[in-house]
Amino acid sequence: MLRARSGATYRFDPGALCLELLTTGGPGVYRHYEVLHQPADLVAWAERSRLEPTPELEVSDAEVSEARRLRDALFGVVLVHLRGEPYPGKELDVINAVAARPALAPAVGVDGERAWAGVSSGTQLLATVARDAVELLTGPFAHRIRACAADNCQLVYVDTSRPGRRRWCSMEHCGNLHKVRAIRARQSSASAADAADSTPGLGDREDGRQRQRRQRDGGREDQV
Repeated sequence: MLRARSGATYRFDPGALCLELLTTGGPGVYRHYEVLHQPADLVAWAERSRLEPTPELEVSDAEVSEARRLRDALFGVVLVHLRGEPYPGKELDVINAVAARPALAPAVGVDGERAWAGVSSGTQLLATVARDAVELLTGPFAHRIRACAADNCQLVYVDTSRPGRRRWCSMEHCGNLHKVRAIRARQSSASAADAADSTPGLGDREDGRQRQRRQRDGGREDQV
């Protein structure tokens, strides 16, 4: 769940684990939205993420700093990807280096359900995120990585739907705002058109003058 400037919350599914990390802040102007300050913040993000089940984590302060570094590098790569430009080498080096480390290890639990092997580190969590980024950027949905179509929204998602027509970060938020604005614009146009139709035009004024002229001429003929 994300929170809009109005205070309202809405669901946002970016479609990939690595893109979920981008909602925690970012470089430059996105630093204002920073939420990864301490180990508990990274653990909380993992709990909110699409990882199933939630891994049991032990995270250090250094790993939180590494999470911010990975996120900022991923942000840089995704933004140039959206513009169709070559990937920046420095940011790619960060992603590839983190992806090369040991990732979360899947296991089968005693109940037969999927689990993670033992207690995992923040490094393993980040390696899993970085590997997800590699898969996304080199996979069949790379061309469907998009930014929300709203002018004032910078959220990034991958459209995994079959039609591939997703335009908004969330229909609850930007999609709904667009629909409301479109309805108001149509209503305003309709009102303006109705007002124009009800206003006498030049032809109406000419017809009125002609009627007045005929009435005056008729009066003169009666007098004669």
